[in-house]
Amino acid sequence: MKTRFSNRRNHALTLIEVLVVISILAIIAAMFLPMLAAAKRKSSRIGCVNNLKEIGLAYKSWEGDNGDKYPMEISVTNGGSMELVATGNVLVTFLVMSNEWSTPKIWHCPEDMAHIGTYSFAGLASSNISYFVGVDVTNELNPQMILSGDDNFATSGVPVNSGLLELHGNVPISWTTMRHKYGGNIVLADDSVWQTDDRSLV
Repeated sequence: MKTRFSNRRNHALTLIEVLVVISILAIIAAMFLPMLAAAKRKSSRIGCVNNLKEIGLAYKSWEGDNGDKYPMEISVTNGGSMELVATGNVLVTFLVMSNEWSTPKIWHCPEDMAHIGTYSFAGLASSNISYFVGVDVTNELNPQMILSGDDNFATSGVPVNSGLLELHGNVPISWTTMRHKYGGNIVLADDSVWQTDDRSLV
């Protein structure tokens, strides 16, 4: 009986070749993972900007239906939030305008880990809101006044934890590290939304 020999050689990867392939894949992954993380952060920040744009539009719509005044300027008895904002209640200002939104989820910034977003108006609390209310803004006569923004805002180094922003005189303003890496988003009375950092606030 004759033994058959094949002209074909069996090809297999050696251990060194396998290690080289794994090393190359690890290097490629190490190069692309930071880019993917940066893209995710950017999309979260854009989501936050979109939320503030909707908040600004709700203020505009509400103001147009209420004598060109924002809720902070109208008494509670007339459907506004003036007295409750004076006591530090931010939630009521957003609730007063709730007819302008289909869901309260836009009141939560995607990068905010300190608050919990919600899709329901039932049981809504301040812990669901990521944004402050600019109580100095009563109407759109001064379009550059800050209407709302990320609540990682600080005046004289003190965060606006109550969710209310009141600017008097020449107080130093800045962003905290809570989100957006020393940056944040604000919506002005002219309905424009700005992505800012500490340098652009000065």
